Amino acid sequence: MRGGDRPVTEHPTSTARWSLVIHRVGAASAEIWVGTLFSTLRMPARARIRLFEGDREVRRRIVRRDDWRRPFRGFDRCFHCLASFRGLAPGRDYRVAFERRIEPQPAIGVRGRWQRLRGGRFRTLPPRLPPAADGGFTIGLGSCFYEHRDGGRAAAAYKALYERGAPADRPDVTVLAGDQVYLDIGFDSLSPIPEEIRERIADDYALHWRALGSILTRGGTWMLPDDHEYWNDYPFVDSLLPTLLALRLPAVRESWTRAARDGVANVQRSPLVESFSLGGDLTVCFADLRSSRSDAGFLPEADLGRLLRWARRRACPGVLVVSQPLLVEPGAAERNLRSFPGQYQRLIEALGASGHDVVVLAGDVHFGRIAAVPLGTRGARLIEIVSSPLSNLTLLNGIATNVASAAPAAFPPAEIAADLGWPSRPVDYFTGGGGCRGRFFVGSAPGRMLSAYPRRRTREHFMTVGFARRPAGGVALTAQAWLVRRRTGRAHLPAPGFDPPYRTVVR
Repeated sequence: MRGGDRPVTEHPTSTARWSLVIHRVGAASAEIWVGTLFSTLRMPARARIRLFEGDREVRRRIVRRDDWRRPFRGFDRCFHCLASFRGLAPGRDYRVAFERRIEPQPAIGVRGRWQRLRGGRFRTLPPRLPPAADGGFTIGLGSCFYEHRDGGRAAAAYKALYERGAPADRPDVTVLAGDQVYLDIGFDSLSPIPEEIRERIADDYALHWRALGSILTRGGTWMLPDDHEYWNDYPFVDSLLPTLLALRLPAVRESWTRAARDGVANVQRSPLVESFSLGGDLTVCFADLRSSRSDAGFLPEADLGRLLRWARRRACPGVLVVSQPLLVEPGAAERNLRSFPGQYQRLIEALGASGHDVVVLAGDVHFGRIAAVPLGTRGARLIEIVSSPLSNLTLLNGIATNVASAAPAAFPPAEIAADLGWPSRPVDYFTGGGGCRGRFFVGSAPGRMLSAYPRRRTREHFMTVGFARRPAGGVALTAQAWLVRRRTGRAHLPAPGFDPPYRTVVR
């Protein structure tokens, strides 16, 4: 290292209120988000972000005071900087360090040094899908995180698997598929004062991002919002929940919407429709089907067109990442994708058009489940993998729980199948020929009255979904659920939720 580059060690300080998030990674690029969402920290006059390959520093970005930005408009007590790094090598491991400059203060005996605030690790995308012998390519999947009783368990479990798990289980990238924050939980959301609404939303992000830190610093992270990044059943305001009644006031709804959109755009950096491919072996598409909902559908027409073109033109298996499942019954109390029948039908038709299998990764529903069903008339399959929750709601809100079930029984829905001229086929929930308990349903825990968890709930978990190129053609898929609050073995890894894991070949 160059002189004066060593991080400060003689005056250690808690850095838990600083954040480093590794956002998108490409084959030759990475986007690093640094800063704080807490209102008590001061903006550094000088900071830096350094990338290392092994022990060798390969990139450096100096962050000066003018480089900091405010993530929430009208709220000047938190700040961030987004740094883009180009010219990286594909399929390589990098370390990243976020540091600030401590200027000399002779009066109190502080020397001028650099202080390490946060660190992280990531791997750039490979030029094509690796075979199993080289570790394949693994996506970590989770959704629905409520900070209150988590106690750092979700992030610690993810960190343990990333650092000490088998190479094939280590996520290359992370997908957080909705409800990374719960902005509408609690009676303090009733405030009609715009400044208090913005402060409440920023504070919720600060607490959740601190708790998720060891996930956000390990591998490129894509986030898709669902309704609780805004409010329950967003953008609609016909809910009878008492904590949301203030949304009937136009000024409150406008202020809340602006602050929530700032969080999605500037903190989560959620794409509306975005994709990448690993050579000609696998293509992955992320679609935010929540933020632009209206009575007309879940996406504006131009963005829906981008999604449908990706689906139709696939020349290989595809992975579609959305925040809500496709395999659902019609929504009752709240809207789901079937609540928008026109766009729902067009998406299903496009997914079945190419004849290649599609793997849907989703969250939201507070259960974990894997299901499969034939799709269309050209031999394709739909395999849906749902992971929810990372951390359950508690106390009064703990009544909002769910467990996996074998529903719907058939797909596509009969009316859509008739319009498309497709058969509506039974969905395979891997029940072994009877009952509704599938082998790939994440287990549940009983509730207790007057406790933090009053109702039966799905155990907290995340999943890993691994893909590997097969010499004989096709892609080997392996999926496993990992129980956040159960540890196993000398390495204290999260306990697997499936025994054995789900395995299949997609083509």
